[in-house]
Amino acid sequence: MSKPTKEQMLFMYRKMVEIRQFEEAAGTLYQSGQLPGFLHLYIGEEATAVGVCTHLEDDDYITSTHRGHGHLIAKGGKRDRMMAELFARTTGYCKGKGGSMHIADKETGILGANGVVGAGIPLAAGAALSAKYRGTQQIAVSFFGDGATNQGVFHETLNLAAVWELPVVFVCENNRFGMGTPQREHQLIEDIAVRAPAYDIPGVTVDGNDVLKVYAAADEAVTRAREGGGPTLLNCDTYRFRGHHIGDPGTSYRDREEVQEQERQRDPIRRLAQVLIDEEEVTQEELDALETELADELEEALEFAKNSPDPLPEDALEDVYAGSIQP
Repeated sequence: MSKPTKEQMLFMYRKMVEIRQFEEAAGTLYQSGQLPGFLHLYIGEEATAVGVCTHLEDDDYITSTHRGHGHLIAKGGKRDRMMAELFARTTGYCKGKGGSMHIADKETGILGANGVVGAGIPLAAGAALSAKYRGTQQIAVSFFGDGATNQGVFHETLNLAAVWELPVVFVCENNRFGMGTPQREHQLIEDIAVRAPAYDIPGVTVDGNDVLKVYAAADEAVTRAREGGGPTLLNCDTYRFRGHHIGDPGTSYRDREEVQEQERQRDPIRRLAQVLIDEEEVTQEELDALETELADELEEALEFAKNSPDPLPEDALEDVYAGSIQP
């Protein structure tokens, strides 16, 4: 398996920084009372989304979760329209009606973030079935957490996807906690990939905070799916650096020292930066300049969102699938 080129690694670095900056800005805005709704940050997990989505074509599909901003940016979502959605403005991807947990964009294959645990898993299988039926080379990827692997829909979907040899990759982002419950308290297994053999499909566990390892594992899974080999369960061992949601300090169910150690040793952005510096002759000054460029772009996205119009009351029934029942 070929190593990603310097240009590919710089692209992945760029995407991870885009995600980190967006999440940090969103967290600050929410805490200052500028954003409505609820907010679940992806900080610390950037390598999983980027390592997988780097292999996807524009017309491939993904389904996401309540912690979905990283997936959307990695798949090609624009930060200005995403930020507008968080502000509930009409220029957002869902015209302000989806909010943080329900952003979708069919033009980029983003079938929707989803606030229901595990609910995106069968949607990805459905998209994969459609691609197979139509005879395209498209694939689908479903991102979900460790808690979703206890849901009945996880097992039902993996079974059908295996039987029908669907072009889908199931990506478990195991950040070790289901809200505030450690994985060890809701599962006897440690490695979620061991569930794959029950459906006679490959199950692979990888360091989800090392974008190069995720990239390599996803390369095999995506190639297998695209060539008609069927699904793969990819278990990415990752870690969220913040609480379950923006109001959760995350200190009642995990040690502060544990979080600090994870941030020191497993920050995916710093890890890739070190590889670029040590092996690809990229300088820290070049990386700093890139981060400054992206920060300027984010400021423009923020201004776009803040200056966008609010929805009108009469817009409430637009773009919905069911209308009112007339007497």
